[in-house]
Amino acid sequence: MHRRQISDLLDQSIQVHSQCFVITSDNRFIIVCGFWDKSFRVYSTDTGKLTQVVFGHWDVVTCLARSESYIGGDCYILSGSRDATLLLWYWNGKSNGIGDNPNNEFATPRAILTGHDCEITCASVCAELGLVISGSKEGPCLIHSMNGDLLRTLEAPENCLRPKLIQVSREGHCVIYYDRGLFCVFSVNGKLQATKEIDDNTRAILLSRDGQYLLTGGDSGVVMIWQVCDLKHLFAYPGCDAGIRSMAVSYDQRCIITGMASGSIVLFYNDFNRWHHEYQTRY
Repeated sequence: MHRRQISDLLDQSIQVHSQCFVITSDNRFIIVCGFWDKSFRVYSTDTGKLTQVVFGHWDVVTCLARSESYIGGDCYILSGSRDATLLLWYWNGKSNGIGDNPNNEFATPRAILTGHDCEITCASVCAELGLVISGSKEGPCLIHSMNGDLLRTLEAPENCLRPKLIQVSREGHCVIYYDRGLFCVFSVNGKLQATKEIDDNTRAILLSRDGQYLLTGGDSGVVMIWQVCDLKHLFAYPGCDAGIRSMAVSYDQRCIITGMASGSIVLFYNDFNRWHHEYQTRY
């Protein structure tokens, strides 16, 4: 067996997707959810060794999200579950584990977020704004404070059902992908700013660091770039021969990395400045 292969089996009812996995900012650990025992687990990316098992939910954990990191690698980890709740955890970059004292057998969440009526399907956390945005299988998307207070409901158009992917920027834009190719952009005050329907089953979305641009990829195998404020289409990369299942952007925002349905990894060169008004003369 390859030393970096995670051999622990996920619950049979879980459909594996990009939000089942989170990588720490130093790339040394991967956090995985979807296990039958209602836990999520931490593994070393170098050795594949299991380093921590975290319990807290009453049903299978269905999605994970990570906040931006502080100095030292500390960050928040958000877990959503089939039990209709979300738990907010603290990742300790010094001791490389969940909780203030990862050596303790039982980690304790910083906050419990309630308000959904059914399975959590997607979530995002922004520590800079102190907000958590989450969506459930048959319900609306909700905004909570990181203390666990329910702040507001994001009211989408009637045809926007079953949220699947969420990203929130530090500028306060909430981008939500719903079933059937529908995108909505909300402000953190709950105002609907833009909607868009695209002809692709989107599997992964990302926001640029400045929050101005949205990257999408799906079954068509095409990475597309959109302007967040109005969802204007800016660019489409040449299509790949397999569907896109996950995406990441390098630290300098110059390289888009996509994980494909075929098991391959494809890299695209990127320069967001080409659409920035201050740099238009260069292009």
